[in-house]
Amino acid sequence: MRPGGHHPLSAEACLPFGERISPTLSHPTAATTASRSRLSPADEQIDARVRLLAASDGELRRIERALHDGVQQDLVAMSVRLQLARRLAVTDLPAALALLAEIENDVREALDSVRALANEAYPSLLEARGLPEALRSAASAANANAAVDAIGVGRYPAQIEASAYFFCRAALAAAGTGATVAIQIREERGELGVVLEWKAGGLDGDALGSARDRIAALGGTVEIGASGDATRIAATLPLV
Repeated sequence: MRPGGHHPLSAEACLPFGERISPTLSHPTAATTASRSRLSPADEQIDARVRLLAASDGELRRIERALHDGVQQDLVAMSVRLQLARRLAVTDLPAALALLAEIENDVREALDSVRALANEAYPSLLEARGLPEALRSAASAANANAAVDAIGVGRYPAQIEASAYFFCRAALAAAGTGATVAIQIREERGELGVVLEWKAGGLDGDALGSARDRIAALGGTVEIGASGDATRIAATLPLV
């Protein structure tokens, strides 16, 4: 909430979702416009899928490195320490118990690392509870002060929810730690729309990375612009 208790989106809350998007949002950055204006919607969708596939391959390699260089090495170290604890149990039981307590803590940290990697790939909360709850959790993890307005929002196909979720998560990262972000989710006229607004300077469309391509690959649109002194981005996904 902004000082004085006024929600950043409250001034336009009575308008239909599509009309609440500032006209300036229809004007992406010049570089983005130049690179995409030559493509038809169908070609842009294909192009987005190609970029998304390349980004997915890169993300898989990143996760593999994290597992190999992080979790795997931790498990190897724990295995060595367990062997030491077994030997100590014969000669110095108090020392063995102390070492086992340390290993127990290491196991918890390894589990946390695995959960974090799994959450980056696809958050379990999104599957279990849906988009609004998953976004509240993502905002908390990003240390953002976020208000999620999701009146009438239900459950949708996994690819729709995932695309909207990762788009919002990328926007939260772009907003930065401590940002106050208003997130609005609406289903109207056969589309799922999300709008994020925070008080800051402009935002380059490239800051959204592959999250933007997730939207385009499903035939959706992304708009970036400003509303007063706030950065405002919106994405629309067709549900049919």
